[in-house]
Amino acid sequence: MILFVFNLLLAIVWAAITGSASFLNLVFGFVLSAFALAIVRESYGGVLYLGRIRRILALLLLFLRELAKSAWAVAVTVMSPKMDVKPGIFAFPLTVDRDFEIALLANLITLTPGTLSVDVSEDRKTLYVHALDCSDPEAVKHDIAEGFERRILEAFR
Repeated sequence: MILFVFNLLLAIVWAAITGSASFLNLVFGFVLSAFALAIVRESYGGVLYLGRIRRILALLLLFLRELAKSAWAVAVTVMSPKMDVKPGIFAFPLTVDRDFEIALLANLITLTPGTLSVDVSEDRKTLYVHALDCSDPEAVKHDIAEGFERRILEAFR
């Protein structure tokens, strides 16, 4: 976040130096300062925030894809004449450990139709999840771990 603010400040400095505060000149200054920060940042072995933005967008796209798939699955389940579901609650072991990451994972699970985050254990190592169809909880756990949780770790670590 600090790099982003610094990038904005450098773009404003660029506009002041060139004497033009047009939108295109500010965008050009932002891109130019992003490249300059990337060159300087790589020499110190740091993580580029532009890469983080790409990973956050990948998480967003994964969420939208899972949202569409689960909404379709819930709609098909509800519209079928014989609802063959086995609702239940299972314990999901957490790999994420920061409050923000746990809250984000819980919200992504809750916003996806057919699943609902119920509670987090006191030691913050287990998330309890209610699923509309809990006939194979291990498969659901695997999907969450390899989907949302892995992308959250990639984006925010």
